[in-house]
Amino acid sequence: MPSKLDQLRAMTVVVADTGDLDAVRRLKPQDCTTNPTLLLKAVENPAYAAIVEEALAWGRKQGGSREGVVAAICDRLAVAFGTELARIVPGRVSTEVDADLSFDTQATLDKARVIIKAYEEHGIGRERILIKIASTWEGIRAAEVLQKEGIDCNLTLLFAQVQAQACAEAGVFLISPFVGRILDWHVKAGGGPYTGETDPGVLSVRNIYASYKAQGIKTVVMGASFRNTAEIEALAGCDRLTISPALTDELANAQGELPRKLSSDGVAKIAPQPRLDEKAFRFALNEDAMATEKLSEGIRAFVKDLRSLRTLVAKHLDTAKAA
Repeated sequence: MPSKLDQLRAMTVVVADTGDLDAVRRLKPQDCTTNPTLLLKAVENPAYAAIVEEALAWGRKQGGSREGVVAAICDRLAVAFGTELARIVPGRVSTEVDADLSFDTQATLDKARVIIKAYEEHGIGRERILIKIASTWEGIRAAEVLQKEGIDCNLTLLFAQVQAQACAEAGVFLISPFVGRILDWHVKAGGGPYTGETDPGVLSVRNIYASYKAQGIKTVVMGASFRNTAEIEALAGCDRLTISPALTDELANAQGELPRKLSSDGVAKIAPQPRLDEKAFRFALNEDAMATEKLSEGIRAFVKDLRSLRTLVAKHLDTAKAA
């Protein structure tokens, strides 16, 4: 019998949740997604010293403020790793807009366009890239504009149905509803124990998937942020799932039947829901304590790692100048 990973791949597009080039080569996913946390780990890996040095050498030739140069080097590093990933995977690579721009629509638009231009200069067309943006009201509005420009987006840090609905209305290409972080919140609140079938993160993604299919929404649902393989197995059949190398290896070594859990077949169609305005979106999100807290926490965590990355780049830059 095929492994559970092979069975999963027969019904779901498997995406690698890593910036580790060697892991991507080994796992052979269709797509790859990264974030500031994964990029920071990659930059600290001596195996990628050549990529880091190229970005630093480029940065030393740039004018402007030190802060601006450091930020530009970080952008170049993200695109450099993304370019390498795009040369390995046959599908898409997600590259994240700086998390500290999560509440600034125009700045998000500007950064996304810079990222796409940089990829095109590396010979990677926009059809190979997904711009990753936090699912704030401002981020969703930026994605709506980018989609009309032919720049596909991946809306991340998504924890609630209202975020998913707003993304669909904006014509977003793909959403990444988080599973494990929802579970974390409920466990911390005293819930559980949970199985794959009762996991609140799994149930959230299932509800979003069902709502999309019932409304005929084309936005891709990609479950993310998994804590264990039971969560993944409970979402077998989802459009896409982005999985860490460790959990991918577990599935590759697991035997037994993996039944499909999600399917659009036979879903009763319903009329699209009324379009959300900003007040309705913010109120509904505010009513969901878990989603509000995890969205804010996620942005803070990504900003923290982004700042750590900038500090590391600045340190390398200063060391090079001293030499």
